[in-house]
Amino acid sequence: MTQSKGPPAKGPLEGVKVVELAHIMAGPVCGLMLADLGAEVVKVEKVPGGDDTRRMVPPEQAGESSAFMMVNRNKRGIALNLKDPEGVKVLRRLLATADVVVENYRKGTMERLGLGYDTLKEINPGLVYVELSGFGRTGPYAERGGFDLIAQGMSGLMSITGEGHGRPPVKVGAPVSDIVCGILGALGAASALHARTATGQGQRVDTSLFEAAIVQTYWQSAIAFATDVSPGPLGSAHPLNAPYQAFPTADGYINVGAANQANWLRLLAALGAEELADDARFAENKGRMANLDDLVAALSPYFAAKTTEEWLEIFSAKGFPAGPVLSVGEMHRDPQVLAREMVVDLEHPAAGAMRTLGLPIKFSETPGGVRRPAPLYGQHSREVLAEAGYSDAEIEALVEAGVLIAAPD
Repeated sequence: MTQSKGPPAKGPLEGVKVVELAHIMAGPVCGLMLADLGAEVVKVEKVPGGDDTRRMVPPEQAGESSAFMMVNRNKRGIALNLKDPEGVKVLRRLLATADVVVENYRKGTMERLGLGYDTLKEINPGLVYVELSGFGRTGPYAERGGFDLIAQGMSGLMSITGEGHGRPPVKVGAPVSDIVCGILGALGAASALHARTATGQGQRVDTSLFEAAIVQTYWQSAIAFATDVSPGPLGSAHPLNAPYQAFPTADGYINVGAANQANWLRLLAALGAEELADDARFAENKGRMANLDDLVAALSPYFAAKTTEEWLEIFSAKGFPAGPVLSVGEMHRDPQVLAREMVVDLEHPAAGAMRTLGLPIKFSETPGGVRRPAPLYGQHSREVLAEAGYSDAEIEALVEAGVLIAAPD
């Protein structure tokens, strides 16, 4: 495992101040990406209770939610009662000097607080205002709340996921619309910050779980646009190339990527199945796709004759792309994962030794990375408000009034 050895070199967003008003996943993933890239992210949690992800247990470590710790590392945290006018004043003061705000509240919430974009841009014209929602801030569904499962279903994603026609719809195992929405929000924020260097003006950035799920269907949408037929699920197979899927081996599964004619011929040579090159059904990709069931039936006995590791050695020698189907735990131990610093060790103030995932983008000069674990509830409340110009007495008054929750030092 990669060990955290103090603060690494700052990332490309060093100096960018972000206020995260977000909970559960899409918004926190957006904040996480910005924080990993070097931004100073202050997560504002509700009073009482904080981010609902804190209660997504099990699993937990020393009473701390593993889910919360995963998507909120690299952030400082404060707990602020926004139902109290004094709490809203504190937040307004923080936003007046922020570069970016990330929020995933229901539509109209920020406006009711007097903190909508039209208001904030008057006091902070350079603010980049990132709004993440279920369906976007415009259109007939703008008022609806959204969840990953709902987005996956409505985007068509669940109709192309699963083992085949006639089977129940299946969601992608990971909450892809939440995660991708957060990444799109971070991309939007970085793009708006770049535009601000030329104009001096911030802007609204609006994306949604729905759109994040829709963009997973690029290939299937291309097919539907061209044919007026909506493709269905293919298990692990590809909608445009074959064979490009998982095959059972003597002891597990292996993914093979014969995504072009050259790799098709390499696969046959590695399998010792050169005779299939002369089969008219399989000579070209168009035929292989049209006869996919027959193709799988013809290839499967070859794969079943050896173990996954044996096939990987053979394919590697032939320069053919293939890989095992790993569990999540096996992935964590994979040497390439460790070499790319995608598993990082941290020391959490309550949970102790813990692991998290690393930054998936590598920079030669401004590397970014994981600098700190997720905050305890209200851990940095005093620190952040002091930086915003509040005196110790003012901070203590807010704590005593229940406007601010501050964790013990």
